[in-house]
Amino acid sequence: MQGTPSITTTAPTRVLSIDVLRGITIAFMILVNDPGDWGHTYAQLDHAKWNGCTLTDLVFPTFLFLVGASIILSLRSRLARGDSHRVIALHILRRSAILFAIDLFLAAFPHFHLTHLRIYGVITRIALCYLCAGLICLTTQRARTLLAICAALLVGYWALMRLVPVPGFGIPTHDIPLLDPDRNLTAWLDRTVMAFLQRTIHTGRLYEHTRDPEGLLSTLPAIATTLLGSVAALWLRRTSAKAHAITQSRCAVGLFLWGLLSLAAGAVWNHGFPINKNLWTSSYVLFVAGCALIGLAACYWLIDIRRFHETRPGRWLTWPWLVFGSNAIVAYIVSELLVEIMIWIKVPDGEKTVTAWLWVYHHLFAHNQSTNVTSVAFALAFVVVCFLPNWLLWRKRIFVKI
Repeated sequence: MQGTPSITTTAPTRVLSIDVLRGITIAFMILVNDPGDWGHTYAQLDHAKWNGCTLTDLVFPTFLFLVGASIILSLRSRLARGDSHRVIALHILRRSAILFAIDLFLAAFPHFHLTHLRIYGVITRIALCYLCAGLICLTTQRARTLLAICAALLVGYWALMRLVPVPGFGIPTHDIPLLDPDRNLTAWLDRTVMAFLQRTIHTGRLYEHTRDPEGLLSTLPAIATTLLGSVAALWLRRTSAKAHAITQSRCAVGLFLWGLLSLAAGAVWNHGFPINKNLWTSSYVLFVAGCALIGLAACYWLIDIRRFHETRPGRWLTWPWLVFGSNAIVAYIVSELLVEIMIWIKVPDGEKTVTAWLWVYHHLFAHNQSTNVTSVAFALAFVVVCFLPNWLLWRKRIFVKI
């Protein structure tokens, strides 16, 4: 394995239903991240302000869930090829390091003012979750063991957030409200870490100044999200197992029923530990995992059982998501680079100078006035633009692997 991104011109064996769901997820991620006007967005296309959950709040954890599923499928094929545990572990470490480096580059681009570099980030969280879940799954692929680890992470995180006094503020529910936006253990730890980094390496900042939605402590339940995806993939593998095999129909029904159970568990836990994407609460993990399981069950039934993608309408309806899903990280990186470039470029607009982003939005989409409709139209157009590089890679049968 090489330490730099490699490219293969032939597609590896893939589970198309996972690719389709991943493609839908990454397209929706770009859509909700890049409206034309943040002052005009539909409620479901924005994150919940604090507690609660919108469609947008389902996107990132679903992607991590699919990362976990892909880990199991990748390990299966690599172990079957005869790769040693040591070689695979080193590859997991290298891949995580490359993802982290990519996120640092995107955080610094295009000005590279390193004194205010955001260490945390979406791809950093993917790197950490992939690293931990990958090494855990390399050690054991027993579903019960992985579920026990998930339970320990979720209950442990609840205990930390509910029972541990927050330095300078007191005990949650006694001295301060549970999950207070700034006076919670996660936010305190992130501020402490950033203060330490500023003193030692003179860089580091938090996305929301006093807290960060991709903070350090909340990565623990995010790892559980990833491992739940791995458990789902172990269930998918049973359709081709030599012993104790299950039918594809039973597999789809199982995913759906486990999804309902997880949704219900998250909704019940919400009463004592609110669903909160910013803090990635344990109830949020279960609730979103339920949604991801139901989504995977639907895709599995349509693609792997009904073979919908082989029908004439099915080819057209699933093709865009397969294109997005086959090079999902590429699509996300392209979207981040385009945003930064369009904000960096300044163009004259009458008597003032504005960013290229605002110029395009106001002149092509919101010439009369900015509305929710014009804002979404811009976001949809941006998704199409980000689709084009993936389409070119798809046409050449190039799948970028880190």
